[in-house]
Amino acid sequence: MATETSHDFFNAADYFVDRNVREGRGRKTAVYTEYRNYTYNDIQKMTNKSANALRELGLRVDDRVLILMLDVPQFYAVFWGAIKIGAVPIPVNTMLTAEGYAYFLNDSRAKVLFVSEELLPVILHLKGNLPYLRDLVAVSEKEGAYIPFRQKYRHASSEAKTEFTIKDDVGFWLYSSGSTGLPKGAIHSHYDMVVATEGFGRGVLNLTADDILFSAAPLFHAYGLGNSCYLPFGVGASVILTSDTPTPENVLRLVERFRPTIFFNIPTYYGEILDYLERRDKQYGTPAPSTPHEFSSVRICCSAGEALPPELYHRWKQRFGIDILDGLGTSELLHIFICNRPGDVRPGSSGKPVPGYELKLIDDQDREVPKGEIGALLVKGRSAAQQYWRGREKTLATMQGEWINTGDKYHEDGDGYFWFAGRSDDMLKVGGIWVSPVEVENCIREHFVVREVAVIGSPDEKDLIKPKAFVVLREDAEPSSELKEDIKQWVLDRTAAYKVPHWVEFVKEIPKGPTGKMQRSELR
Repeated sequence: MATETSHDFFNAADYFVDRNVREGRGRKTAVYTEYRNYTYNDIQKMTNKSANALRELGLRVDDRVLILMLDVPQFYAVFWGAIKIGAVPIPVNTMLTAEGYAYFLNDSRAKVLFVSEELLPVILHLKGNLPYLRDLVAVSEKEGAYIPFRQKYRHASSEAKTEFTIKDDVGFWLYSSGSTGLPKGAIHSHYDMVVATEGFGRGVLNLTADDILFSAAPLFHAYGLGNSCYLPFGVGASVILTSDTPTPENVLRLVERFRPTIFFNIPTYYGEILDYLERRDKQYGTPAPSTPHEFSSVRICCSAGEALPPELYHRWKQRFGIDILDGLGTSELLHIFICNRPGDVRPGSSGKPVPGYELKLIDDQDREVPKGEIGALLVKGRSAAQQYWRGREKTLATMQGEWINTGDKYHEDGDGYFWFAGRSDDMLKVGGIWVSPVEVENCIREHFVVREVAVIGSPDEKDLIKPKAFVVLREDAEPSSELKEDIKQWVLDRTAAYKVPHWVEFVKEIPKGPTGKMQRSELR
């Protein structure tokens, strides 16, 4: 019996697209959209035609393709089509400026840029020298691709030869968010998506071909790429896709229309949905207890991108009776590697390691810390990126042998649950003791007048670092000096004195990045 070697054929497009057709799911709906639905046969045909058209554009093995596209089915055609010919797709954030896209094009040396027609106005502002870009292809969800690609696509065969690649060949890149310095391209292998599908998709969510997945996090994001691309395709399931902004109204409309079984979001947007429904209740009255709720088709909700506050978990659970499984993932490790489990949720924690991943917490001398103590989180798993493109120093600092240094601080409790303490550069040293801004935020957020809160470190009159809280109040609350003192007392009654914010400042909103993640650096 032949044994598999490291140099046996493996191509991610063959595994995630062609395999579904080979196994008899060709006529099954793979993608639901508001315009039309797409079967696995449709996705395979689109992928093959794109692969052939990309070859006609002159793309070869290892050539890079930048994907600046909204969440539309054509994204799959370009992403899987590039992988099929051994080229390297690079999805990038759709909410940046022309300057940001010029950086991605020149840093990656991408030869082709695919852009959704809605984003063309930004691209038309590209200035400066773009020495590597050869072709720009505009894509419309309803009209397909613009000339010249449309002609090449139209005449391209709907059957395409798959390039001979192996598990460890470069499959795609994901750029880090660039919270410190310029974004770095994390280079991923073809097989990394299988590891994430098996560990998280099957091992945590128990995904099957009967599931319908819906993600409010977009495809360009590492979290969204898993949720809406390779996790459903990996098990032959279906996915709901929309290019609309994930406002509560849009999300609820699509949930009620397509009835997903798995729902992915980030904490900020979970909060916005609850706030929207609570406002609607006040206006129209609370639904009768017997009325089916909006998420009645959903068996699991997932959260990532930032730590899920316990207060949000409890509000969601009380309203819908559904657990939110909070987890942690990074671009470097591709998807979620710590997560709570269905029926085993510890609110406020990130849960336990996902199957296939090992974790350890270390101190500044690289020694493992005892349970209960805060340490830097290192992760080992087969989905880890190979390296950062053109980033040797960053690669050496982050990718330490088999281990990835996540840049997060955590502690592990006696039962094996991991608790987020903050990013390494967000932690506060107050009176010689480490303080987690996340812990203080979670405490303040439970105050009945608080809608949102962010905590940072700020120097006092003696130049000593103390916690400072920026608070967004609920609509019916008025800011006052008495309320500031009440919030401080609230924290003092529930935590240690050194964790009490030295200052409380009321603000209209907390600054957030393009993916909805809180930006403490802006407050600093």
